[in-house]
Amino acid sequence: MARTSVEAERREQILEAACHVLSEIGFRSLRVSDVAKRARTSTGTVHYYFATKRDLVHAAFEYNFDHSLGRRRPILDAHEHPRDRLRAFVESYLPADEVTIRAWAVWVELWCEALHEDDLQELNERVYGEWRRIMAGVIRDGQDQGCFREGDAVVLANSLIGMIDGLAMQVLLRSRSMTVERMRAVCDAALEGLEREVRHAS
Repeated sequence: MARTSVEAERREQILEAACHVLSEIGFRSLRVSDVAKRARTSTGTVHYYFATKRDLVHAAFEYNFDHSLGRRRPILDAHEHPRDRLRAFVESYLPADEVTIRAWAVWVELWCEALHEDDLQELNERVYGEWRRIMAGVIRDGQDQGCFREGDAVVLANSLIGMIDGLAMQVLLRSRSMTVERMRAVCDAALEGLEREVRHAS
């Protein structure tokens, strides 16, 4: 049992290091030795868990998704009202801190590689299916409580997700026209639009 725990901890340590390296230098430049150095272990140890660079990076993409989802569960649980829950969820997407910026950078690398790999396209499908399910669920809750306007919750969720992705890319590229503050303002306006029709009708 102790051995299993140690191995699970070491595997997570390596995947965390891989995400750091992916975010800093990208998939194409990443070497297993870079990850080993970041994890303070040997390349042999990395290969014990992951036979190839491809296996390592694919597992890192999966880890990044699971870690991002885990970070957001407490955010969703902390707010009872759908309006507050959705605003907190959207706020958590903003690349405003080191952890979120790193996660976004890993997503960008996944998207680039997924253009050429079917299994990464499937991972992207699963990831976005889960985000869509969560966001659409919050929107449906708000519609049921009369605080969000009517409409297809999946369409509304996709609109928000697509907007957030595009804005975050501009922030990551350090666009002078799209800072984190401006991204937040655009997201706030979109969320207000989701609520405005209900407020006007009341």
